[in-house]
Amino acid sequence: MNFDSLGLIPELLHAVTARQYSAPTAVQAEAIPAILAGGDVLALAQTGSGKTAAYALPLLQRLHLMQTEQPVNATGKERKVRVLVLVPTRELSAQVGSSIENLACHLLPALKIAVVFGGASINPQMMHLRGGADIVISTPGRLLDLLDNNALQLKDVTTLVLDEADRLLDLGFADEIKRLLSYLPEQRQNLFFSATFPPAVKKLALGLLHEPRRIAISDTIENNPDIVQRAIAVDSNKRTRLLVHLIKEQQWERVLVFAATKYASDTVAAKLQKAGIKAEAFNGDASQGARQHMLTDFKAKRVQVLVATDLAARGIDVLGLPVVVNYDLPRSADDYIHRIGRTGRAGASGTAVSFILAEHEMHFRLIEKRQDKRVPREVIAGFEPAAETQTAPQAVESAEANKDDQSSLDAPTGGIKGKRKSKKDKLRELAAKSGSHS
Repeated sequence: MNFDSLGLIPELLHAVTARQYSAPTAVQAEAIPAILAGGDVLALAQTGSGKTAAYALPLLQRLHLMQTEQPVNATGKERKVRVLVLVPTRELSAQVGSSIENLACHLLPALKIAVVFGGASINPQMMHLRGGADIVISTPGRLLDLLDNNALQLKDVTTLVLDEADRLLDLGFADEIKRLLSYLPEQRQNLFFSATFPPAVKKLALGLLHEPRRIAISDTIENNPDIVQRAIAVDSNKRTRLLVHLIKEQQWERVLVFAATKYASDTVAAKLQKAGIKAEAFNGDASQGARQHMLTDFKAKRVQVLVATDLAARGIDVLGLPVVVNYDLPRSADDYIHRIGRTGRAGASGTAVSFILAEHEMHFRLIEKRQDKRVPREVIAGFEPAAETQTAPQAVESAEANKDDQSSLDAPTGGIKGKRKSKKDKLRELAAKSGSHS
């Protein structure tokens, strides 16, 4: 199959050729005709499978045909927002905006595409929205800010897109999404795209969709990203030195490292810098401008390692990124899929390395189960774990007993769900210690 067979207009075919899209991916082949037909779509497809183009191409075509029939400049009217794309992160909004602008570059009259997100001054974004826009790509919080300031209206939206819909429909964004839906017309096309759909989120999604076309791209060899997964058993106090060893021995030119917290990402990045590796901490403490600068340097290979929190698990698209490292395991199997999906994109191959602490072995087994994939455990000479055969409870006790003996190269162990002590537990321990000393 080729793009010609999907009913796209010449201007869009020119754009996909310029971007070196040789043939539609599985999700594009199914989604483009369904979206052109005007129905709702619920699409589940792996990261790096071309989901943005799958919805952008047909929506651009429909907007172009609408503009051709009644050009904005000819009527003198303000542009009306027809397509709203909601995304969970600033990085993803910028990435989606850039992709859509590239695909729309040959369309005349030109469409106005507005990308807005939090963490940046709202005034320039409000100025950009003067006169309206045809397509708005936004994070939920910033869009609500703009609506509160009467910077735009959504009553004319014909299509709502939720990109990374699982994240947008989870508890973190549920209230914001509910508010935003109240601004939209009831009659509209809804397109939900994501790499994962937990059962609870899928149930909520189906409640918002009307007889959707369900697209689930199976994990076949043809559709599955070419990602080699490695799991290395290691003690907490050896992880950073192991990371330095792998970067230098494997001669990785660029590495995206995931840490559990902002503090851990700062600490690991600082230790890598001391080891002579150009590294930056990519987390929410950095301004949007600083984060964009880091990404630019990372893509240009001026920065070798980005040490990121899950802020970067969705929305970072670095062409040819060879390696992702889970310094800390993510809290959920879905986040693991999004993390490793930063490599092996657009038909390229990649490697995903996870550091497995003894106390997190059972958590990684759950991740394996969700993937229906067993990843053999490795041990690297010189970094053998002392607690490799311990059971999970024993390993937790050992980690607590030895936490003061960590090397200066190492950062704190990340937070796996259910492993951290509660505030009450810590207070009880402190009270018990005080009682024993009295």
